[in-house]
Amino acid sequence: MDHTEGRQGTSMPPSLPPGGRASLVTVDIVVLVVYFLLILAVGFWSMWRTKRSTVDGYFLAGKNMTWWPVGASLFASNIGSGHFIGLAGSGAAAGIGAIAYEWNGMLMVLMLGWLFLPIYIAAGVTTMPEYLQKRFGGRRTQLFITVLSLFIYIFTKISVDMYAGALFIQLALQWNIYLAVVLLLSITALYTVAGGLAAVIYTDAAQTAIMLAGSLTLMGFSFAEVGGWDALMEGYGNAIPSVRVPNSTCGIPRDDAFHIFRGPVNSDLPWPGVIIGMSIPSMWYWCSDQVIVQRSLAAKTLTHAKGGSLLAAYLKVLPFFAIMLPGMISRILYTDDVACADPEVCKQVCGNPVGCTDTAYARLVMELLPAGLRGLMMAVMIAALMSSLTSIFNSASTIFTMDLWKSFRSCASEWELMIVGRVFVLVLVVVSVLWIPVVQASQSGQLFIYIQSISTYLQPPVSIIFLMGCFWKRTNEKGAFWGLVFGLLVGCIRMLLDFIYPAPLCYEEDDRPAVLKYVHYLYFSILLSFITLAVVVAVSLATEEPKLEQISRLTWFSRFDPVEPKQQVFSVEQSTTTSEVITDQTRDMGVTGEQERSNGKTCHLREDSSSSVSSIHSQSRMMSALYWLCGMERRREEDDSPVTPPAPMEASISLEEKPRLRLIVNVNLMICLSVTAFIVGYWA
Repeated sequence: MDHTEGRQGTSMPPSLPPGGRASLVTVDIVVLVVYFLLILAVGFWSMWRTKRSTVDGYFLAGKNMTWWPVGASLFASNIGSGHFIGLAGSGAAAGIGAIAYEWNGMLMVLMLGWLFLPIYIAAGVTTMPEYLQKRFGGRRTQLFITVLSLFIYIFTKISVDMYAGALFIQLALQWNIYLAVVLLLSITALYTVAGGLAAVIYTDAAQTAIMLAGSLTLMGFSFAEVGGWDALMEGYGNAIPSVRVPNSTCGIPRDDAFHIFRGPVNSDLPWPGVIIGMSIPSMWYWCSDQVIVQRSLAAKTLTHAKGGSLLAAYLKVLPFFAIMLPGMISRILYTDDVACADPEVCKQVCGNPVGCTDTAYARLVMELLPAGLRGLMMAVMIAALMSSLTSIFNSASTIFTMDLWKSFRSCASEWELMIVGRVFVLVLVVVSVLWIPVVQASQSGQLFIYIQSISTYLQPPVSIIFLMGCFWKRTNEKGAFWGLVFGLLVGCIRMLLDFIYPAPLCYEEDDRPAVLKYVHYLYFSILLSFITLAVVVAVSLATEEPKLEQISRLTWFSRFDPVEPKQQVFSVEQSTTTSEVITDQTRDMGVTGEQERSNGKTCHLREDSSSSVSSIHSQSRMMSALYWLCGMERRREEDDSPVTPPAPMEASISLEEKPRLRLIVNVNLMICLSVTAFIVGYWA
């Protein structure tokens, strides 16, 4: 699910129907404890076997990951707890339409592996804002995207996933929602801070296995309970609640519930919007969002990165069967509760007058599964929450450290960057906890629904900037920056209108402004993309051409350009000479002693770091244990030896592939595209 998908669901319920709900027993608690021990064991194992004391080791797992953990991590990062709640709720409310987001994602993750990733690898970048800085020059576009990404992570992804997961835990364990969140965030932060991306990727792989085992088990129980496939196809259309608002469409299943492509004018997901308007935001998420791309950049070769994309694409077939169809079955089994259509009834059932379809998945878990398996499904929900949060924490930390911190501390040592990256994860944990009351206060569910539109209206301009930067050499910094500014301005205006004029309920008259009433948000996505594209092209053509160094190895057509060794030598020497240069310049210009001392501190951190670490280490065994936990102890030995210049462009993995392996992944690409075309065509 792209995070725009939540729009298709209804609101988040504050509670499940109390009647007949099973609670967790001792066996379930034992299963949960075993799950937590397993995840911690995997996390600590990955910490033992990876080098966490360098920037590449911590943020990119040493660029040594094989295809299967990369693919599993791509899938687990994408599947959050909001996915289980929202996608099953979408199925219960409106049929299979929202699965288009999933199958669209199959194509986009393949585009990442075959089109975008070779460019990022050739560029030798760690973060996506860093790519923009290299491609366009200057700092403003890089900083703009950095701040925007952090905003989207904190106020959309983290809040939605955390609320959905913590709510599920609260309902099953009867815990205080703060206790549930703080416990989960503590375990999550432990191996994210200590282990870096390697720990996140390996634990994601374990979480993927748990999620698939649990959700497919629940799918089996659901189909057995409803009576099989034919009973689902027939029963969904008849799942009409007994109490409805008279003379309205409330509670009546859609006629096109089993179609992905729906009417272009009046439907909830018009087919032209699904094909184009959905693809552009999805391209941002799968091809240029730090959370996703960072996993692929950690692969040891381009072929392994492509293999990871293929595995993720194949796994994306499963949520339709494992999450969405059980959500539709839940409507059949518990029609009056899950599909309630009268505000008063819904208020009694789940405390939410808007609707209770988002209770669909949780209802199946607590009603159908026997003891032990309920604990497994709780582990699945926690796995979905933790895998998403760890991915976001690690990627947000990478962006903050490498793009924001290094912008203002250009002489920062590797030790300093390691500290900052870890501390920022802890800051994110605190912000996440403080954000809970805001999410919880929105008991009407408006926040859960409308928070998705923040992503929907902010993604297309960013997608266009990356698309043009990667595939049109003439795009320059001014074109990219002003296209981004103008596109985001238009998107924010529509977003504000969406907040001011929420969509009416099924029994209310639609008196919203015409731009909301008649322009579907997927159509608006297309419009916004064309506006951004026009500004980028016009401004780029009207201003100077980009320099050669802003194109070489930074676009699809120049990715095989030879490396310029001079640039590499300069970047290596720069770290050792910047302090002297700054100090000499400040003396010549008559800068005050205080400023000079601060500059000296900034640039001499590398020299002082080993002595300071050694002294701290000698003072306290507890501190030395803490350094080991954070993977920092190896820095002491390395700091004593001189810095050896890397080979030119060593950081960028070679784009060369072994012919036999390349043939295997390309054949699999054709098979995967055929599978995608078949399932989309079958359900269209």
